[in-house]
Amino acid sequence: MRAHLPGSDLLVVHEEVQEALDAGVGVVALESTILAHGLPHPDNIEIGAQIEDAVRTGGSVPATIAVLDGVVHVGLGAREVERVCTDPDIAKLSVRDVGVAAALGLSGATTVASTSALAHLAGIRVFATGGLGGVHRGASETFDVSADLGVIASTPVLVVCAGVKSILDVAGTLETLETLSVPVLGYRTDAFPGFYLSDSGQPVPWRVESAAEAARVVVARARLGTDSAGAVLANPLPVDRQVERGLHDRLVEEGLALLEREGVHGKDVTPRLLEYFHHHSGGESLRANVELVLSNAALAGEVAAEVATQTAARA
Repeated sequence: MRAHLPGSDLLVVHEEVQEALDAGVGVVALESTILAHGLPHPDNIEIGAQIEDAVRTGGSVPATIAVLDGVVHVGLGAREVERVCTDPDIAKLSVRDVGVAAALGLSGATTVASTSALAHLAGIRVFATGGLGGVHRGASETFDVSADLGVIASTPVLVVCAGVKSILDVAGTLETLETLSVPVLGYRTDAFPGFYLSDSGQPVPWRVESAAEAARVVVARARLGTDSAGAVLANPLPVDRQVERGLHDRLVEEGLALLEREGVHGKDVTPRLLEYFHHHSGGESLRANVELVLSNAALAGEVAAEVATQTAARA
């Protein structure tokens, strides 16, 4: 059910997205941080279009979300995408930052947390991203845990992802999701993926074999109404398309040492590590990043279309 939307001075839903929502067609939310901060220019413009095309291929309408001049946009046109991809001053906005940016008339790209929250506000039930944030290594001392987890625990949106980034504490992240009562589903896998890696070494508690099965989980949970948490659908890269494990492990070790030398912490950790991967993997990390995002977008498009069909059938 769609929440009450704020005035158009704070939030605008793109016409195509609004028509899809009104017609009961599948819609997939997409974050904009991957465009602004996760991919190099000018590749980000081309890849952004490919991500939206992947959602359409899956049978749904894409809704890339960003904040521009203090207004939340749910669904972007070509000029708005180009702005997100080229503006060097565009901020990275988690949920806590969106209201501040809106009040001050600023622009920013949305993270997993803020995209999930804004998608739910607009009535979108499925969200595709690359990888979740999670519990950072050493969090027992730093208390550094991504806001993604808390928001997913209170926002009934299915997040399709390639697990959590392997630079994080994967076991700690899964334990935290369990504590927060967030179900984790493996898409045709019993192993929780580690973003660049198909298998993080941790299991998933539930497995689904198709987009239709994943959609049934979304619909059944909504019908039961037993909790307000979202769910995670973990979609791994094929083993032959993951980053070679030896290269991956070396880059993680080097990257973590770099963070310590530079004193990088908090929300700057992930973009700095991804930047290091991009510059020292011979193009492998960027290749894997793009492939997994496209795969997740296509799967999310299929799931959202199935959710719409199953919901209409019950109505």
